[in-house]
Amino acid sequence: MSLFSRFFGRQDAANTDTSELVAKPDIENPPSLQIVFGQRLDIGESQLTAALRRYHPSMVAARCDISDEVEAFFALAGWGRHVVKMVGFDHPFPADALENCVAPAHYPQQLKDEVRQQASHMLLYYAGHETDPLEQYVALAAVAGALAGFGALAVLNETARTSLPAAVFADEDMGEHSLEILRDLPLTMLYCGFVKYQVEGVQGVWMRTYGSEAFGLPDFAALAAGHHEGQRYMDIFNNVLGYLIQSGAQMEAGHTMQIGESEFMRLREPAEAEYYLQGPGPVLVAEIIAASEVVNP
Repeated sequence: MSLFSRFFGRQDAANTDTSELVAKPDIENPPSLQIVFGQRLDIGESQLTAALRRYHPSMVAARCDISDEVEAFFALAGWGRHVVKMVGFDHPFPADALENCVAPAHYPQQLKDEVRQQASHMLLYYAGHETDPLEQYVALAAVAGALAGFGALAVLNETARTSLPAAVFADEDMGEHSLEILRDLPLTMLYCGFVKYQVEGVQGVWMRTYGSEAFGLPDFAALAAGHHEGQRYMDIFNNVLGYLIQSGAQMEAGHTMQIGESEFMRLREPAEAEYYLQGPGPVLVAEIIAASEVVNP
């Protein structure tokens, strides 16, 4: 069966070759990462397969199929339960979408300027059989890591409006614990985003997450006193999201949650005047209150 057919999840009942990579066809809103490169794509099937296999011990049997049926880079990669679709283009990632991911990211300005000069890009989509959103993202990040040695500059998460230098994912920096490191990444580094912005007429700086909907969770926003509180709110949101993902708990408007010895987070819906907080998924505004302000039901 052709790679083009397998890319779109088409199964041939007469084909008994179970070793072929086949994308799962019925994944709704699959997670995606994007990679930008400093030059035209030049990625061979055997070289990428080798890069995947050395990325982590559990990937020693990883496979990669690159199509020769179309002009664009068209490929599948997979190991175990995971299948990842790859589509590459020898032209830059759209400038506006790139800036949404690069501007709020937390790495040096010089590297951001290099990323803005990117020449080509690749889109990664999860198409395997793992249902845990975090594990899906880890598989995508592992493929991005294998591609880091092919001239990649940065790994983007357009949905989360964030990015990281591609070198962060390189296997020589992570060693044999690469997947474990990717699994333990602070959520607001890549799998969810953390953005700060000022609104005309509003005193303070709004800080909020993006992309939490991929985990079945709302995004969180808070009005901070200034940019100096960025790390504090990033840590708060990262800890809250991590707890919700691990526990399976849900938070809604009106709920409170302890976030320190004497501090609590109280949640509410965005006010009508806070229209700029709306979307793309549900958003809850967090207000930091003292223990004495908590109202018990």
